[in-house]
Amino acid sequence: MRISINLIIGVVIVVIGLVAYGSLFTVVQTQQAIVMQFGEPKRVITEPGLAWKIPLVQNVQYYEKRVLNLDPPPENILLSDQKRLIVDVFARYRIAEPLLFFQTVRSEDIARNRLGIIINGRLRQILGNSTITEVLSNERTQILEDLKTNVDQETRRFGIALVDVRIRRADLPDETRESVYNRMRSEREREAAEFRAQGFEQAQRIQAAADREATVIKAEADRESSILRGQGEGRRTEILSEAYGQDPEFFNFYRTMEAYSTALDPESTYMVLSPDSEFFSFFNDAQGNWPPDAAAN
Repeated sequence: MRISINLIIGVVIVVIGLVAYGSLFTVVQTQQAIVMQFGEPKRVITEPGLAWKIPLVQNVQYYEKRVLNLDPPPENILLSDQKRLIVDVFARYRIAEPLLFFQTVRSEDIARNRLGIIINGRLRQILGNSTITEVLSNERTQILEDLKTNVDQETRRFGIALVDVRIRRADLPDETRESVYNRMRSEREREAAEFRAQGFEQAQRIQAAADREATVIKAEADRESSILRGQGEGRRTEILSEAYGQDPEFFNFYRTMEAYSTALDPESTYMVLSPDSEFFSFFNDAQGNWPPDAAAN
């Protein structure tokens, strides 16, 4: 009898353990759970800890509480300036409303596919109204803000909150890259030609101003030198006149000697003149008389 009671107690304990094992479950900090009964959600648990359910009747659906990453494939997008751009984006999101998430998309795999479609669609819409210059400049920040706002508004109906979306890379296709390179090179060549033209124009202005200033300075110098030369010539004439008046014969002799020194080069001067020429008035005549008019006297 005692053995039967112990057996019954043991069976009861086992049954209670099985019931407890089937009715209790744990929600960890990185998870949130929905208690399901015959496929219908009954209770949402978002706080970590020990929870319960009706065994054999209810089951638990777990979802991530952490921020999840999404890396959709790159998209070939036509911009408003008819340039094509290969854009690679990534997003971070979290399941904000587990019940709504279960009712709309049910699984995380389906949610990633839907979210990728939404992001690529909004990305095409927003970048389709932008130019390549805007995408590659500081205006990209505003583009990403618009993209995040639009995607977040659309994913809220799935119980998904978009944390962030970023453009990882934005590459040009090979044909577009060559076209952009040629356009940039043409633009730089045009700017270089414009700078060279401006530099040449400025050089011409500087050269013209320098030539004008040099002409003015030279004209002033020539005028001043002409005045000084005229004054010097006048003074020289006065001095010579005074000297001639003091001793005309010596002055005539001095001027004749200067003329000999200038006209007669001992190495290369040949002159054919008459012996009684006035130029040789201070040379001896044929009989050795000097000067000729002295012999006559």
